[in-house]
Amino acid sequence: MVFIARSLDGYIADKNGGLDWLQSIPNPDNLDLGYEKFINRVNAIVMGRKTFDVVCSFDCDWPYNKHVFVISNTLDSVPNEYKDKAEIINGSLSEIIEKINQKGFYNLYIDGGVTIQGFLEADLIDEIIITTIPIMLGGGTALFSELPNTLEFEHVESKLFLNAIVQDCYRRKR
Repeated sequence: MVFIARSLDGYIADKNGGLDWLQSIPNPDNLDLGYEKFINRVNAIVMGRKTFDVVCSFDCDWPYNKHVFVISNTLDSVPNEYKDKAEIINGSLSEIIEKINQKGFYNLYIDGGVTIQGFLEADLIDEIIITTIPIMLGGGTALFSELPNTLEFEHVESKLFLNAIVQDCYRRKR
């Protein structure tokens, strides 16, 4: 499953890799925009190394209460302060899924641009929740890339938050 925000023109990070634009719509009541409901449906998170590095750079406590698997072919281990929170995993995506399933995790939150793109390319995404922030970044990290085959999804639901942010849920047609 994917839960991600993007700009109106389809980017998940700006030209400098920044995420400040995610706060461009005032949210005085700190609504979670459905995140808590979503995260309660998953039992582990899979992210790439770049996303892991970004999360580690946040000026806050570790934001997840789920086990995190970090896909990396260059890291041997996570920094000591994250040892009980995340672990490195590698191999092909099918091998990675098999390893994670063997540990008892089946409902996975796939996070990070390259990771999402890889899982889509391998047709391993069953649900996508995309929150669109009404801003045009004009470039940056794209959410989607070219795919070898057409993937059909059905629209499940749309929600409007803060009279500005649209969240759409899609499920893979199989």
